[in-house]
Amino acid sequence: MPNPETNRQHNRQSHRSKTRPSSVRTKPRSKSRVPLTKLLRVASVAGGIQFGWALQLSLLTPYVQQLGIPHAWASIIWLCGPLSGLLVQPVVGHLSDRCTSRFGRRRPFIFGGAVFIVISVLIIGHAADLGWKFGDTKEHRSSAVGFFVFGFWILDVANNVTQGPCRALLGDLTGKDHRRTRVANAYFSLFMAIGNILGYATGSYSGWYKVFPFTLTPACNISCANLKSAFFLDIIFILITTYISIMAANEVPLGSSEAANAEAAESGGSAEEAFLWELFGTFRYFSKPIWVILSVTALTWIAWFPFLLFDTDWMGREIYGGEPNGGTSYDTGVRMGALGLLLNSVVLGITSLLMERLCRKRGPGFVWGVANILMAICFVAMLVVTYVANTIGYLGKDLPPTRIVIYALTIFTILGFPLAITYSVPYALISTHIQSLGLGQGLSMGVLNLAIVLPQMIVSLGSGPWDQLFGGGNSPAFAVAAVAALASGLIAVLAIPRTGAQKPRSPV
Repeated sequence: MPNPETNRQHNRQSHRSKTRPSSVRTKPRSKSRVPLTKLLRVASVAGGIQFGWALQLSLLTPYVQQLGIPHAWASIIWLCGPLSGLLVQPVVGHLSDRCTSRFGRRRPFIFGGAVFIVISVLIIGHAADLGWKFGDTKEHRSSAVGFFVFGFWILDVANNVTQGPCRALLGDLTGKDHRRTRVANAYFSLFMAIGNILGYATGSYSGWYKVFPFTLTPACNISCANLKSAFFLDIIFILITTYISIMAANEVPLGSSEAANAEAAESGGSAEEAFLWELFGTFRYFSKPIWVILSVTALTWIAWFPFLLFDTDWMGREIYGGEPNGGTSYDTGVRMGALGLLLNSVVLGITSLLMERLCRKRGPGFVWGVANILMAICFVAMLVVTYVANTIGYLGKDLPPTRIVIYALTIFTILGFPLAITYSVPYALISTHIQSLGLGQGLSMGVLNLAIVLPQMIVSLGSGPWDQLFGGGNSPAFAVAAVAALASGLIAVLAIPRTGAQKPRSPV
């Protein structure tokens, strides 16, 4: 005999199945979301990229001065990074959006960029040896400088070729799931922290020439041999992380029907029309929140770039009172600065793990703004420590007092929190706000990159002469950085919507 209660339950289930939307019935949520472990593996290449960046940021500014380039012009060498980012990343982003390789859209660019990173660090590490073969002496190293600059340009181009498609790939995998987009970018930031920790730890160790004794040559002294050895480790690390990342992605080639349909839906179905619009009409479709994000990003990087350029140089000059090629005190300060950056990266990694929760509770704009205000306070603190170090009177005579070194290292450490926000939140915000414009994720990252590289070009061109105008130290650039950080923090808190996104006008 039929059970009435069973019949009623069956009828209710039947009714729910009839009224439930078909998309819910046929597309279970669990199958539509990429596993977090896959996002983690794809993001791992950021660790390899950032390992090399950490070596650049901690060792290369001192190294170019040891090659004979004056401090006032050292920042000009770094101009190649913003210029390559300005030209390369938007182009690579556009090409990767439409790449029809059987290996996928993003993976060929990630792999190719990694190969050129390997080539470039070999050139940089052997610049002094190559210059020696072309007639350099210990007093005149013009050929070594030429090889160094050439390798440095290739390295920055390769970094942009690799990093942009990797972030775009994470955007492809997360789609319109804004929370998972923040998680993916937090993973990217986490691996940047891991790469920083390993890179700065490598840069702070002064005995690599003993591990790789063949790096010590008549043209390459101990400092140069340590740099060369560190880049050998960088090659190993970038190859391992690139392999993990590209093997985890499993991209569907764009030429397949599934990917073609997705791309047609994203771009409005006309590749040629989208291409022309992307070249000539992109900015006029941006909504106010997008312009605010780009403005805050630009001011943020005006603040960050002087620190990234001169952090270890500041420790060597203003804290330890040394000069490049002027004794061991400068090298000791540079290694201590690398230790400070290592501590900075530990905080960066911890913050990356908490990123999604912070943004969910307080809103990404508020978190970004508070972080930038904290950054401004830290830069002011660096100016104060510089003033105190000059007032005490030990510079040029003795090692700095322990408390001065602790103050400096504390500032470096605290700056890890705003750096983690900078490495994650802007990318997640621009990815979610610009989605409905019909841009691919690659070109979206290229658009944000414009707001990063243009300020870097301004700082690269102006910070050296600006510092020279006020006495030749790093303090004037840090003063400008503090003002830019405070302004960007206030704009982020007041102007970026806490939740949701204003829907921009679609060009298609």
